[in-house]
Amino acid sequence: MFDTVRIGISSCLLGQKVRFDGGHKRDVFLVETFGKFVEWVPLCPEVEIGLGTPREAIRLVRDAGGVRLIGVKSAADHTDRMRGWAVHRADLLARETLDGYILKKDSPSCGMERVKVYTPGGVPSRDGRGLFAEALIARLPLLPVEEEGRLSDPRLRDHFVERVFAHRRLRDVFAGRWTAGSLVAFHSAQKLALLAHSPSGYAGLGRLVARAGEMPRAELRAEYEAGYMKSLSSMATPRRHVNVLQHIAGYFKKVLDEDSRRELAAAIADYQAGLVPLIVPITLVRHHVRRCGISYLEGQVYLEPHPKELMLRNHV
Repeated sequence: MFDTVRIGISSCLLGQKVRFDGGHKRDVFLVETFGKFVEWVPLCPEVEIGLGTPREAIRLVRDAGGVRLIGVKSAADHTDRMRGWAVHRADLLARETLDGYILKKDSPSCGMERVKVYTPGGVPSRDGRGLFAEALIARLPLLPVEEEGRLSDPRLRDHFVERVFAHRRLRDVFAGRWTAGSLVAFHSAQKLALLAHSPSGYAGLGRLVARAGEMPRAELRAEYEAGYMKSLSSMATPRRHVNVLQHIAGYFKKVLDEDSRRELAAAIADYQAGLVPLIVPITLVRHHVRRCGISYLEGQVYLEPHPKELMLRNHV
């Protein structure tokens, strides 16, 4: 069901010894679990600009001219080299058909947010972004990007992985020849997932798709891609999940017996109360969808947005 996706990643997170001290930051989940479903595209900005391993530690420093990338002991300025390389490398990555990127937190090159920025006097504030991360996000604004540290949060992990596989599906629908009709069919399968993330995005994309036959293809594609990924970038909250689950339950009113309907309602209520994870009502829904043969629900990505072997919805 899921084709392999390609994800850029800070090399140290795969166990490559590219850190300034010659070490690594191997992440067990990324390597041993998620890695079974993805093809990694590893990269270390500091090594690629020629700083070597091991090397002098570097940090972001703010002065009157902006934020600079400076050697901690030597005060060597690597800013221009890193910024020039980062823009060029981000352009190359745009051709790599990536579906996501995982960055090393706190890194002056790769950190996505809250990176320490020092003043000339040495007092840091956590309001910076790594210079490569900055170029990557500017060049690929629709690409799902996350830091490995934040992926220890079950909800953020589920959210990122869902967006990665959604990005792959989006690429697939526009690969080769596509028509307004094929986009409508794709969108139909995404509806409940979109509703769980962004009701306003769900409504806006519905209006866009309704005009699909009237728009220039390039404009339609650009607007749909931007609206789709922006909608999914909003976190799917428990309240929105409950809304979607109750919407799904409506499809069973005439095909399930009273006891089965009551059981499904109880599972949704238990999830709403925080007594069970999302996988519990989802599993029950899947069972009834298969048994009753409700074709619309059978095609909904919401019921399996990523490989079940990852067990992400067991924890949200």
